[in-house]
Amino acid sequence: MTRSLDRLLRPRTIAVVGGGAWCKQVVLQCRKMGFAGDIWPLHRSADSIEGLPVFRSVDDLPQPPDATFIGVNRKATIDIVAALAARDAGGAVCFASGFLEAQAEDATGADLQSALLDAAGDMPILGPNCYGFINYLDGALLWPDQHGGRRVDRGAALITQSSNIAINLTMQARALPLAYVVTAGNQAQSGIAEIGMALLDDPRVTTLGLHIEGIGDLRAFEALADRARDLGKPIVAIKVGRSDQAQAATVSHTASLAGQDAGAAALLTRLGISRVDDLPSFVEALKLLHIAGPLPQNTVATISCSGGEASLAADMGLSRAVTFPPLNIRQKTDLRAALGPRVALANPLDYHTYIWRDVPAMTRAFAAIADPDIAITLLIVDFPRADLCDPSDWDCVIDATIAAAQQTGRLYGMVATLPELMPEAVAQSLMAAGVVPFCGLAEALAACGAVLPAPRDPLPITLPNPGGAARLIPEGEAKTALAAYGLPIPKSTRCMSLTEVETQADDIGFPQVLKGEGIAHKTEAGAVKLNLTSREETCTAAQSMRASSFLIEQMITGTIAELLVGVINDPAHGFVLTLGAGGTLTEILDDTVSLLIPAGDEQITTALNSLRIAPLLRGYRGKPAADLPAILRAINAVQNFTIAHRGDLQEIEINPLLCTPTDAIAADALLRRAL
Repeated sequence: MTRSLDRLLRPRTIAVVGGGAWCKQVVLQCRKMGFAGDIWPLHRSADSIEGLPVFRSVDDLPQPPDATFIGVNRKATIDIVAALAARDAGGAVCFASGFLEAQAEDATGADLQSALLDAAGDMPILGPNCYGFINYLDGALLWPDQHGGRRVDRGAALITQSSNIAINLTMQARALPLAYVVTAGNQAQSGIAEIGMALLDDPRVTTLGLHIEGIGDLRAFEALADRARDLGKPIVAIKVGRSDQAQAATVSHTASLAGQDAGAAALLTRLGISRVDDLPSFVEALKLLHIAGPLPQNTVATISCSGGEASLAADMGLSRAVTFPPLNIRQKTDLRAALGPRVALANPLDYHTYIWRDVPAMTRAFAAIADPDIAITLLIVDFPRADLCDPSDWDCVIDATIAAAQQTGRLYGMVATLPELMPEAVAQSLMAAGVVPFCGLAEALAACGAVLPAPRDPLPITLPNPGGAARLIPEGEAKTALAAYGLPIPKSTRCMSLTEVETQADDIGFPQVLKGEGIAHKTEAGAVKLNLTSREETCTAAQSMRASSFLIEQMITGTIAELLVGVINDPAHGFVLTLGAGGTLTEILDDTVSLLIPAGDEQITTALNSLRIAPLLRGYRGKPAADLPAILRAINAVQNFTIAHRGDLQEIEINPLLCTPTDAIAADALLRRAL
């Protein structure tokens, strides 16, 4: 069901229920920001709150309010929500906690949340357990605390499940214009994706930033990504949950399922949502997107008057997904004309200080390094602190950068290596001129490497099942089931006793492999023996295994590379397809890449080519290449099985998939399905 959040997020009338300090702050902050509409406090006994007359009940209000801040206890919150819904109010912020997010400590939390949703009906609510929102465009704040923002005409919108992180983001002094800051709380009704859709539809919003603890509705996130793409408003996200501690905190804080980080990364990539790892990089990425949108590629040029800064930039770029293309002939010619013979020309560039304060010469140099093959040119400039120094001596570099940007029509940024050395006033003036002011070199490079075009995969994600306990399918049975979907498997026979091993070993031929069944990780348990060349060797191997049944298989020879093909049911993100180095190299190399099912052949090929073992697949040092079409057929067989059994499948692991010049054969298969 689609609810309109327009009245709630862009209200003309605001009601505030409750009389404590939190509720008084809502009134104060609205007045401070110049909210032009009516504010109606509600309280049982007070006569006035912050000079405004008080109403006793929702029914006493002059008209249904567009937005209501409910700052009373959780049980009273439910009654107020019901009263508002009955009057066709526009929506409410539920400040109280103790609902589903508290179920670990309070068994009544889930029932109270159900009652809250029943009370709301079709009326939108934010939370519970959230601060509400700030609309800096219209000066409308359902916000019970201080904040650090200003009114703006246009800017970035932020959504977070953490009210405290929301407060901190409003306090940034990095010149990022904030249009909205919205907290989602435990997303009882309105999830991040639904809120995001409402914010993107405001023409004054330029980009959307998400701080995500749990995803929730996958189809809603797909719709959000599609809407952002249609509107040309890119999304950047921080997704927590890499650590066990973060996942535990997420569940206790928001009642959301954090899921596995590989699944989260695959989901964001599939949806074309940029991801950064920390709040400073988050703000810088949003700043870049607000001014320029996604960069066309990850190519960067830096120019500074210090060799130390040039070297620092080059080293930092190695781990931040940016490249520094070498200077071409045109760049070198123009730079030589601007800088003279004493400067070594390279990218990153140290232009020394020979032309400092000569704005025309600085402009020529800054313009010379910009190029169509460079996505953004970064001027590294740390401004002196104004309380002890005279920063006016740095005006020349500001003037030259703005002039170079205007002259070339290229994108420029100005970067302070230390974040605190970019004055907010300077950042605002640069932003007004279309130059991106970056606070921190590491954060700037992280932002430039993150906000690249990422086309959205049009195929819907295969929705996961709820998970839970699972049973291990015997390997022989698992292989037979997968083979029915096209997965090549070795010739084999299943033996239920040592006697059957002895009588059936010759049927497979030699060399052969013996496996003990019912063991997930056979190598570690000594339950797999390779390259057995006689019936006697096979029988001896079987006697050494602690297994009640066995699998005798044909030994595959001529292997070029071994791959891992795995699928995990991640209830938070979908079915995660992991491809990587297989066999004994799986844990040693930790060389994997993850996608979401279904993944197309182009995606899979790109993923395989990103692996460190990719040279082996392509043919290394004169050796034959693996059969890529056969590998793709095997992987697609696993995907097709997954889709067909999505209701109860929990895990598939093919390790190794033996890749030869003519085939790709599953030597080992692990399959778990729900009980």
